[in-house]
Amino acid sequence: MNVAVKTVALHPTCSTTHLGLNRDLKAVASFLADTIVVPVGTTCCGTAGDRGLLHPELVVSATRDEKAGLDASPAQAYLSANRTCEMGLRQATGQPYESFIFLLEELTRSS
Repeated sequence: MNVAVKTVALHPTCSTTHLGLNRDLKAVASFLADTIVVPVGTTCCGTAGDRGLLHPELVVSATRDEKAGLDASPAQAYLSANRTCEMGLRQATGQPYESFIFLLEELTRSS
């Protein structure tokens, strides 16, 4: 597998944090990019299940510092591990967040 991405912005979710899986998530991401960045201010995305989709101001408020970090240092890919978080992060930050699984699949697909 060739590393096709220079920098990945990673958003660990509340679930991966509570389950103690953030180290594993970062380890997987390290196979996908040269540099893994968890932006300053990255905490809960504020989606709270689907509540943030109904009240986007929750996500905007929760990701304010994270968005500032992303704006200052853009990445080539924006990854997380929860679909509703990714949807909220896309809306609040304007970055194309998606599951790390999609980039993993893309980089490991045989030609």
